[in-house]
Amino acid sequence: RARERRARFVGKNGACNVAHKNIREQGRFLQDVFTTLVDLKWPHTLLIFTMSFLCSWLLFGMVWWLIAFAHGDLDHSTRLQRDPGEGAAGAPAGFVPCVTSIHSFTSAFLFSIEVQVTIGFGGRMVTEECPAAILVLIVQNIVGLVINAIMLGCIFMKTSQAHRRAETLIFSKHAVIALRDGKLCFMLRVGDLRKSMIISATIRMQVVKKTASLEGEVVPLNQIDIQMENPVGGNSIFLVSPLIIYHVIDKNSPLYDISPLNLHHHEDLEIIVILEGVVETTGITTQARTSYLADEILWGQRFVPIVAEEDGRYSVDYSKFGNTVKVPTPSCTARQLEEDKSIM
Repeated sequence: RARERRARFVGKNGACNVAHKNIREQGRFLQDVFTTLVDLKWPHTLLIFTMSFLCSWLLFGMVWWLIAFAHGDLDHSTRLQRDPGEGAAGAPAGFVPCVTSIHSFTSAFLFSIEVQVTIGFGGRMVTEECPAAILVLIVQNIVGLVINAIMLGCIFMKTSQAHRRAETLIFSKHAVIALRDGKLCFMLRVGDLRKSMIISATIRMQVVKKTASLEGEVVPLNQIDIQMENPVGGNSIFLVSPLIIYHVIDKNSPLYDISPLNLHHHEDLEIIVILEGVVETTGITTQARTSYLADEILWGQRFVPIVAEEDGRYSVDYSKFGNTVKVPTPSCTARQLEEDKSIM
């Protein structure tokens, strides 16, 4: 009877299926505020972006209103409205306000916006009358520059995150196990849909399964690195066209004792594939991930060719990217296959 399908450790789209619960040291996230802002969802980021500017405008608007109130600018402005007299910038003769044309909190708030975003409509300005006003002007400009740097940097990092580039790095839906050069091999296909390349691309693979030690300790997610091979040798790949990456199932492989029968009915494993490289256009390191459960591994099949030469150049038919064909393959483990060869 078919067993219940195990939960994925890594999804097909590369998302890690891990929920972090009961984290008591929440303050650690505030020690790295910038990364926390970048990791937030877009609605939360835009809300913080808006509130950071609005709150700073309101705060300094209140400060400007208090300066005008303490200096008596509001009283003179009210008196001027009742009895207009001569004087520059709308003030009675002989009186110099800290900030011209401040009549209420609304005008102070508008002046705060003009200072921080350097609009400069020209109707309001700081005079030499109040050193405190000049100091507040300097402080608000510095605070505004800091907020601009943090929030604009956060927006830039969110729009240029590396995982966006990984959306165009694709893996075959299924992996296959078949003979290659007389040895059983685990194979998958990887490709890049963009013309801009991934520089210094490397690929690695892990087997994740539940294991138990000799002492009886149960490891629910034991991660075992296994060596991947590719047409150019080593882990580095030149991903200018789709490649078939393969792992030779030998005595050092965790798949050494797996056969078609126990692969689909007994082996509770997951094979994770990780592709890393540097984006050519931005220089940012990106990572694409996928995984294969036991029922997504096809025994005795091989990927069909998708690269052909046409009119002096090579063309790739992505409609056949994940297509496979059946090939003669022994229905035994790699261990049994090697033993049979040694006997012969």
